[in-house]
Amino acid sequence: MSGLLDRFERVARSVGTEWLPDVAVSTVAIAPEGENELHPFETRNIHPDLPNKVRTLFDDGHFEQAVFEAFKFIEIEVKRISGLNGKTGYALMMDAFNENNAKVKLNALVSESELDEQRGFRSMFAGAAAGIRNPRGHEIDIGDTPDEALDYLAFSSLLLRRLDAAHVR
Repeated sequence: MSGLLDRFERVARSVGTEWLPDVAVSTVAIAPEGENELHPFETRNIHPDLPNKVRTLFDDGHFEQAVFEAFKFIEIEVKRISGLNGKTGYALMMDAFNENNAKVKLNALVSESELDEQRGFRSMFAGAAAGIRNPRGHEIDIGDTPDEALDYLAFSSLLLRRLDAAHVR
């Protein structure tokens, strides 16, 4: 419960007093200059293209749902980029990033190192679909903690940034 109250306090402090039109500023406790904490999404540098719903769910304490929505967004992006409309999840990622017939090329796929990178990210995207997204889409209560959710969201950000770096988004 304390974590939820801490998040509420951070949100309330970040809003300031402009939402209190008839209250004297002296009656509202405001953190001293420089002590305002950044939102965990800023401290973890969570990708800004994730849907706003992800942050809202996280802030409301729905951590596993926030993670699910982030990885659902990645799947939608890979499907859009690859044009593989009849596939989802693990199968989609394995086909989209297949180095022998890549629909999503992360590099030129010429050197052994580039092929290894493509294979590695293929495994990461497919593993994220199978091991992170799917359980949250099929189970009732995963029970992610805020830190676990932030770790998963940071991983989703890494995957999105790799797509950005390949200039496929």
